[in-house]
Amino acid sequence: MSFAARLKDLIGEESVSGFARRVGLNEALIRKYLNGSEPSLAKANQIAERANCSLEYLATGCGYLYRHAEVVDSEAAKLAFKIVYQKNLDDPQLQQLTKMVSAYQYLRTHKKHDGYLDQAAAERFLQLAASKEQN
Repeated sequence: MSFAARLKDLIGEESVSGFARRVGLNEALIRKYLNGSEPSLAKANQIAERANCSLEYLATGCGYLYRHAEVVDSEAAKLAFKIVYQKNLDDPQLQQLTKMVSAYQYLRTHKKHDGYLDQAAAERFLQLAASKEQN
């Protein structure tokens, strides 16, 4: 799969102009990439960071589509839970908290300019993450 194809997948249903605004690049440059031009490392990294995409995936097609912002630091989560709730967080609760944070991060980074949050896409994202964990 080419960079252009991965970028097209990353853009998804969002308009090219909306995606360009979200990642801080002009629309003509994004269209140039969609037509086969390769970005510099700095531009690819900018796209990846602002679209919550793994730079490795965007550049090569390997690794995870989404950044590990979805990954919860277990020790920090357990301590925060203890501070807030004055009790320990067990492993099943940590798994649920991780899912919640992952869904939140996905929704936050894919929120449309009109405020639309795509519940079905977030659910697919969690299913994909769960299937990758099992492999």
